[in-house]
Amino acid sequence: MPYYRQLGSIPRKRHIAHRTTPGFKGEGLFYEEVVTTQGFGRSYSIVYHLRPPTRVKRIEPAGSVKIDVVPQEVLRHIHVKTYQIEFDSAERDMLVIEAPGNVDFPKRYLNPDGQLRLGAPYSERDLHGPRETLIIDREEDTPILIKDGERFSRYVLAQHPFDVVGWDGQVYPFTFNADDFEPITGTIHQPPPIHQTFETNGFVVCTFAPRMLDTHPDAIKVPYSHSNVESDEVLYYVRGKFGSRRGIEEASFTLHPRGIPHGPHPGTIVASRDMKWTDELAVMVDTFRPLQITRKALEMDDPKYPMSWLE
Repeated sequence: MPYYRQLGSIPRKRHIAHRTTPGFKGEGLFYEEVVTTQGFGRSYSIVYHLRPPTRVKRIEPAGSVKIDVVPQEVLRHIHVKTYQIEFDSAERDMLVIEAPGNVDFPKRYLNPDGQLRLGAPYSERDLHGPRETLIIDREEDTPILIKDGERFSRYVLAQHPFDVVGWDGQVYPFTFNADDFEPITGTIHQPPPIHQTFETNGFVVCTFAPRMLDTHPDAIKVPYSHSNVESDEVLYYVRGKFGSRRGIEEASFTLHPRGIPHGPHPGTIVASRDMKWTDELAVMVDTFRPLQITRKALEMDDPKYPMSWLE
């Protein structure tokens, strides 16, 4: 989890009165809210509101989303050429990964004191959390859409929930720029775990960032063929030229399921022999349980992809 931060106005100790200035509206106190993970057993933050965060005026259903999964008759490789979102401003790359539990840093990157080790592929300086409170003081009906599995609920609060004057703790949104990932390289090809960025109960996330390629004179500079017998591998190709693949475009997804070998396409081993550097950026998700394919994904699938390793 992110390291401890504090912003804005907080009292000297937890769970004591945090009094407002004289003449401030309300009861003369800011209202404490404790935001916890895994009950009260893991990271938490304590937030101080202008008004009680529990003031709900109305609750109503807001529909549901059903994931349309298509049963597969065979186990095969998948290549999905996605639909792209066009932004009005600068170009953006967007990949949304939803996890049922905490998304953590790999334990081997942390020293016994919880600090990212020297030699880890990123440090606390690369994690960017909130820098100011941006208090929204509005006494007005504010709808909040809550996603709970397939169900959506609409809560209408009596005020805007961002009426926060201060907070501290380790639960907060933060950003990490994939271009800040520091790849580990060697004289010969390194295995995918060196690219690991985050982990959770169901999967790991890896970042394939621009990097120097292997320096041994006889090194094979593209990934060797491999079979993950207990893991499904999803790759999202963000940008650059992907040295081990033919016919893969930016914003493509590939799924290489458990038990089927995959590796460099014909011709890519020889083509990479004189390469010193790769400019590719890709994100990989390796799962610990089998994945299923949605109907939307199959509509964008290239059915010839499983045979693309033929000469």
